[in-house]
Amino acid sequence: MQFKCALAYIPLHKSLVEIPPPPIDDPIYLVHRHWMSQAIALAQAAGEAGEVPVGAVVVDGEGNLIAAAENRRERDNDPTAHAEILALRAAGQTLRSWHLNHCTLYVTLEPCPMCAGAIVLARLGLLVYGVDDPKTGTIRTVANIPDSACSNHRLPVLAGILESACRQQLQSWFAQRRLRGAGASP
Repeated sequence: MQFKCALAYIPLHKSLVEIPPPPIDDPIYLVHRHWMSQAIALAQAAGEAGEVPVGAVVVDGEGNLIAAAENRRERDNDPTAHAEILALRAAGQTLRSWHLNHCTLYVTLEPCPMCAGAIVLARLGLLVYGVDDPKTGTIRTVANIPDSACSNHRLPVLAGILESACRQQLQSWFAQRRLRGAGASP
């Protein structure tokens, strides 16, 4: 599987985030970059709909997209409607199994405690996330649910894929919200 490395632009509330060509051409890195770009596009749609801009995609062991989701808490009036939860649910339905051990979840922001718990319980094969969450990140930042004594599954994690683009997207969205005076909780 090959991906051409051209500049990709992701619109962010009247500004553009430039995703430069990767500094390395490792095929695995390019695959991670491709799927994280898809998650960023979903996050953009969530942000435009008034949600905290977080997107997630689930890819099966053969590299096929099996689920995609964005935050929908505000629109669905559902505190559990995080992108990760919605993507895991859709993946389980697609595969007709809650065992996602051959799947990779790509998400733009480090998962919160609820999502980290669901990811561990799904026996996910790999978690790839964009940017650390210094407030509620419970994969590596604030806490480490996957490696805790209560975890029954050891989760491989790869962080920092398209980190700058993910961080800029979130910071831009929150800055816009503050300017409008309409605070939103993550």
